[in-house]
Amino acid sequence: MTRSNRPSLGAFVFSTIAFALSAYFTFAAVQGDFGLFRRVEIQAEAEALRQDLDQLKRETAQMENLTHRLSDDYLDLDLLDEQARAVLGLLRADEIVIR
Repeated sequence: MTRSNRPSLGAFVFSTIAFALSAYFTFAAVQGDFGLFRRVEIQAEAEALRQDLDQLKRETAQMENLTHRLSDDYLDLDLLDEQARAVLGLLRADEIVIR
């Protein structure tokens, strides 16, 4: 009985399948829908949305402040005068308009 030194066909097929599966799962872990690159994209998008939310919260607080200052409970006469001038185009009797 003689033995050959070359590997059998079964070992070659097993190695090829194992390599293909490991390459597929490595690719999916890096580039797939739930991979590392997608995670970085999601984190960047979440940070941008947090910044937008903070900006909107600041704008909402500013609008609430202006609304409170023009409410019946608390009336800011300077703000009322400013709004009357800007929105309605009103002037006081002692003012002169230069165009």
